Amino acid sequence: MRTILVTGGAGFIGSNFVLEWFSKADHAAVNLDRLTYAGNIQNLESVADDPRHVFVQGDIGDGALVAELLRRHRPQAIVHFAAESHVDRSILGPEDFVATNVTGTFRLLEAARGYWSDLSGSERESFRFLHVSTDEVYGSLGPHDAPFTESSPYAPNSPYAASKAASDHLARAYYHTYGLPVLTTNCSNNYGPYQFPEKLIPLMCLNALDGKPLPVYGDGANVRDWLYVGDHCEAIRAVLAHGRPGETYNIGGDSEKTNLEVVHTLCGILDELRPRPDSGKRAALITFVKDRPGHDRRYAIDAAKIRKELGWRPRMSFEEGLRHTVQWYLDNGPWLQAVQTGAYRQWIDQQYESARQAGGARP
Repeated sequence: MRTILVTGGAGFIGSNFVLEWFSKADHAAVNLDRLTYAGNIQNLESVADDPRHVFVQGDIGDGALVAELLRRHRPQAIVHFAAESHVDRSILGPEDFVATNVTGTFRLLEAARGYWSDLSGSERESFRFLHVSTDEVYGSLGPHDAPFTESSPYAPNSPYAASKAASDHLARAYYHTYGLPVLTTNCSNNYGPYQFPEKLIPLMCLNALDGKPLPVYGDGANVRDWLYVGDHCEAIRAVLAHGRPGETYNIGGDSEKTNLEVVHTLCGILDELRPRPDSGKRAALITFVKDRPGHDRRYAIDAAKIRKELGWRPRMSFEEGLRHTVQWYLDNGPWLQAVQTGAYRQWIDQQYESARQAGGARP
């Protein structure tokens, strides 16, 4: 049985990828995750007893551990999701982002280089290192600018984006310098099941269900391209199977929406699926708060390359994907309750209270 090593496979995108992987392949997966606040072993309950799934709690920065896992399991590929990923947290505490996203990726690349260098024949020829990154490395677009392509210059504006840009450059360098067969993907905003409720969609869903204010930064007109996580996982599988080493592939959902549009649409779906006892509209809970520093105005992805070369395109429309996502959160109350620890509540209060006091206007 062939094997892949997945880093960050208990996080949002990583766990969705692991679950999708087992639904469509017989290959085994070694899942390395440090289980920080956003890594949730509950995401993987459905494969807990699957002999193809080997879970290891550990850090990508632990070179000795990674080298041992590579030696023992001899994976045909490494799919690298592990990252600190929330922009707001990077503003308050950038050091963790440098440690994981930059130093951690460097140590993972070093371990992979050592392992790959010792391979021979078809094992060496077929090995791949897939580095999963973000469109935020490209910076911000104006309202009429063309979408980002794989040749767009890097212009990161947050500590998170800068740390991911650095990791992208390291991955590229290991291909060009050492020949390590690296593939890089830069995706737009993901949403879907198992997303930790600090990100826009699950946070708004949770607050709306609890009757709490729905904090929207600035004027709510910041634009993001939204990508359903299941579509993203299919794209990663396509790149892993058929992508050209040394190449970058942008993955987008063809769904540009303002933050305010997203929140209004989500409120409408919740009002339909779970009406408030007083028949009120949840959109009335929207509260504009002080904008965060360095808030990029617009992201947009041109995914023509992956469509042309690999035949991938998103299956899920935004409206269909958002409805599916909201329904998942409604159906998984115990999961939501479990992730709402005291630390989570403290973080939300810290992040939004001062901004709420500075803003506070409702639509």
